Amino acid sequence: MVLRALLVAIAVTAIGLAFSHARLLDWALAMGTWATWVVPSALLWLLLACAAGQGLARRWPAWVAPVQALAGAVAAALVWQLLDHWRLAPRPASWLAPALAGGALALLMVRTVRWRERARLPATAAAQLADLQTRIRPHFLFNTLNTAIALVQHDPRRAEEVLEDLAELFRATLGTLNRASTLAEEAELARRYLSIEELRFGARLTVRWDLDPNAASARLPTLALQPLVENAVRHGVEPAARGGTIEVRSRRRRDRVLLSVTNTVPLEAAPRPGHGIGLASVRERLRLLHDLDADVHSGIIEDGRWRVSLSLPAE
Repeated sequence: MVLRALLVAIAVTAIGLAFSHARLLDWALAMGTWATWVVPSALLWLLLACAAGQGLARRWPAWVAPVQALAGAVAAALVWQLLDHWRLAPRPASWLAPALAGGALALLMVRTVRWRERARLPATAAAQLADLQTRIRPHFLFNTLNTAIALVQHDPRRAEEVLEDLAELFRATLGTLNRASTLAEEAELARRYLSIEELRFGARLTVRWDLDPNAASARLPTLALQPLVENAVRHGVEPAARGGTIEVRSRRRRDRVLLSVTNTVPLEAAPRPGHGIGLASVRERLRLLHDLDADVHSGIIEDGRWRVSLSLPAE
């Protein structure tokens, strides 16, 4: 949002100056001068907009655009007056024109954000549909219930734990798709899922966890990690006669969190359909949550294993 606002403000200024400066050198000099006003004004507007925007949107949504435009006008006028006081403002030094320009640019940014939100609605619906397709599969439910039934006779406490894990998974599954979760919460759901699968596969399934505590607060869509580990079980462990290994790893790198799910690939098994559905859903829901600030990559790595890697903001 910050980068986009700065780019829009600079682009509009550059286009406007192009009409009044025929020579490239004159235009470049004018841009350098006007940038001393445009960039601070945009940053101040963003600060004011963030301070008032969330509460205003909840209580009086109709007032968001006018108040944001007013904030843009006030920010532009304040910065202009400061520059004029230090004799750095471009001439003429009247604050009225900059205030009008700042208000217009702020209104343009608000409208642009709304257009983007409306354009996302079809993508949101598609992501929700894909997510429904990747919800916990019926065969997993039946296998889990059969496992619990088998445990009731000789290990009733373990059977109870299995059913509790299953209940938690379905509680998350039936929750809202738009709610954000944390990496710590997602890891707990994935642990519950893999705990059930470890009973089913026994020694054929090896799970390695390597989670960075500093990455625990990173925001993820609800049920973003569980489909990835389920894919790893379904395509990396289940088809292999000797089973396989799944590794879940997270690291914090300054303001970024790197999350990966890696699984061995069975050489003797034919490719199974459906691997990309859950991954596409996770990718789309991450984009809806973090916009362009999240990346998802997948593929075979050097040692022949399959890895899905997520990069997202740390906070």
